[in-house]
Amino acid sequence: MGCCIAEWIVHRKPMKSLIILAVILCSVAAFGQASALSNQVTPIQIVDHPQHASLTPMACEHSLVGAASDAYSYAQGERPLWEFGPVSEPVSLGDVARAYRKEKVTAKKAERILEKQGS
Repeated sequence: MGCCIAEWIVHRKPMKSLIILAVILCSVAAFGQASALSNQVTPIQIVDHPQHASLTPMACEHSLVGAASDAYSYAQGERPLWEFGPVSEPVSLGDVARAYRKEKVTAKKAERILEKQGS
């Protein structure tokens, strides 16, 4: 009788049997790993950093770019706006919509219209 049930599972519902076998295999693997864990409670050990907020002298200055100190330069102050280029005026959304509508009207139309082919 067991042979008939196994044959029915394999031939009648192969996808369902694969899912059931996968669930059984995963559950067996999970129970197999559970025995490897220890039952002993281990307390959490928080590492202490006693010098976290102590006073120390400031470090010496060093270059961030890794080269000689004269390899780069910087300046302070304000730059005039004309150095940044022309100021662009934003186009309103209505003007953009009108331009798209005009472009759509003047766009080249298709010469042929294809009907649905096939069944």
